[in-house]
Amino acid sequence: MDTSDFMIALLQIIWIDILLSGDNALVIALACRSLPPKQQKIGIFLGTGAAIGLRVLFAVVIASLLAIPYLKIVGGVLLFWIAIKLMLPTEEEEQAAHAGTAAGLWGVVRTIVIADAVMSLDNVIAIAAASHGNTVLLVLGLAISIPLIVFGSTLILKAIERLPALVYAGAGLLGYIAAEVILTDPSIHSHVVESLPVLTGTAPFVAALGVMTAGFLMARSINRRRAVAETDPA
Repeated sequence: MDTSDFMIALLQIIWIDILLSGDNALVIALACRSLPPKQQKIGIFLGTGAAIGLRVLFAVVIASLLAIPYLKIVGGVLLFWIAIKLMLPTEEEEQAAHAGTAAGLWGVVRTIVIADAVMSLDNVIAIAAASHGNTVLLVLGLAISIPLIVFGSTLILKAIERLPALVYAGAGLLGYIAAEVILTDPSIHSHVVESLPVLTGTAPFVAALGVMTAGFLMARSINRRRAVAETDPA
């Protein structure tokens, strides 16, 4: 690969990653919102580094991963739970985060890694194809995209701080993505396309609504129990 081809491929990878990094930035921002301000930047950087690392790893073994039946179904279900969990006021995580402990920070990073692992399976195909098997090109292109994801996460986090209701919209988007991941699993994809094509258009929207509703109801229930416990310690 000569210099001009290398540069063209590099620009393609950077552009593809910009287009595909919106959901990653959203997960990072949602997960980091419970951290104290001083740890939010650290969480964003660590979460972004993990996201990029996963994409490099998946790009190397993507073909075999995508061919494993039921893997994307399991991942999609896991992403549903993460989407709901990000809406819930978890007491243990809040206490650890506001106390500034490492437990809160690493708990956030763990959530980011799991969610990104699910969402990166399909996204990384385009990046791997653009690299033409050149690992150096792949790693370099993804490394350059790191500040772009950091910038996007920071903007989303600031927007959430001003408009907390965006948390539900973000969680709904993750539910939408989770449904898409499940429907494209090799074990059911052909059956869905041939016999139930309507699901490909409706299921993601139903899933998004379901996630937002479940998260809202569960969060309200938790807050009510805490309010009762605070007024009646005995």
